[in-house]
Amino acid sequence: MENSRRKFFKTLGAVAALSATQKVIGMPAIIQNLYTPSSLIRGVQVGAITYSFREMADQSAEAVLEYVRSCGISAIELMGDPAEAFAGGPKSTIDFRVMSNIFRKRQAKQELSSDEQKQLVAFMKEREAIGIQRTEWRKTADMKDFEKLRKMYKKAGVSIYAFKPDAFGVRNPDSDIHFGMRAAKALGAQSVTLEHPADDAHTLKLGKIAETYGLKVGYHGHEQQTFGFWDTALSQSPANSLNLDLGHFVAAGNPNPLDIITQKHANISSMHLKDRQSKANGGANLVWGSGDTPIKEALVMMRDQKYKFPATIELEYKIPEGSDSVKEVKKCMDLCRTMLEA
Repeated sequence: MENSRRKFFKTLGAVAALSATQKVIGMPAIIQNLYTPSSLIRGVQVGAITYSFREMADQSAEAVLEYVRSCGISAIELMGDPAEAFAGGPKSTIDFRVMSNIFRKRQAKQELSSDEQKQLVAFMKEREAIGIQRTEWRKTADMKDFEKLRKMYKKAGVSIYAFKPDAFGVRNPDSDIHFGMRAAKALGAQSVTLEHPADDAHTLKLGKIAETYGLKVGYHGHEQQTFGFWDTALSQSPANSLNLDLGHFVAAGNPNPLDIITQKHANISSMHLKDRQSKANGGANLVWGSGDTPIKEALVMMRDQKYKFPATIELEYKIPEGSDSVKEVKKCMDLCRTMLEA
C-alpha cells in the first residue's frame, strides 16, 4: 500500500511538472491537449485569422500553429499561404513584415513614398507570378496533405473553421475554385472566405459551387460595408454568407452597428473583430479599448442570444514597440475572455 501511494504521488508530480511546460511535443495526444486552453467561452467560439501573425518571421504551418496555441486560441480562420506551402505548393518570398506597413498606410489613405510605391508594384507582380504557379500546382494537389495538416492542428487542440486561399477571385479559373473548396473540406472547415468581388455573376457562381461541397462562402468587406452590402449574394444562394467585419463596419460610418448582427445573424458565417474609430472620429485602427467598435457588446450579444458563428480576432493596429503579433493577439484574446466571463 505504501509503495502504491508513493508511486501515485510520483506520477502526480510528473503530471504537475508537465503542466508547467509550454511545449510537450512528442507526448501522447491526450497529454498534449490536457493543458491547452479552450477559446470556446460561455458558448462563444473566439478565434483568430492567421493573417494576424503576418509580421512574424516564420510563416510555416508549424510556426503558425505555435503562435495560435501561445495565444490560448483553439479555433482559427486559416490563410492559404501556410497551408499550401505545407502541402508542397509554391512558396511566397514576400516579406509581409514590410508590406503590412504599406497596407496600413493605404488603408489610412496616407500617401506612399516613392520607395513604398515601388515595393507595392513589386509585390503585385510577385503575387501574380506565384498565382500562375499555384494554379498549375493546384490542378494535381493531393488533398491528403491538407488532411495531414488538419490532423496535426487537431492533435494540438486547434480546429479550422474557415479557409482563405487566394483561389476564389474573379480572375481565378474554375480549377482554382474547386481546389479551394476541396482543400477547405480536407481541412475540416465549414466555410471559405474572400473579399467581396463586387461582381454579382461571380457571387452566384461561388454560391452554387459551394452548395455542391456543403460549404459556406463568407464575403468580407472593408469600408464599403452597409446593411444591404450582402443582400444580392444572399438572395443568390443559401451557401453565400457574411464574413462581417465589425471594425470596418463602424469605420464606414454605419449607425447602430450592433443592428447588423441582430438583423443578419442567421447569415453570418464568421465575424472579424478589431477596434476602429467611427468615420466621424477618423476611422483609425487602434489598440483594443481605444476605438469606437462595440466589441464587448457584440460578444455579450453572441453569448446571450446563443449565436453560433465564431468571433475572429484580426490584428491590424500598429504593434507597439517591444511587442509582437503573438503578444498582441494574446492580449485581444484575454480581453475577449474577460468580456465574456464578466
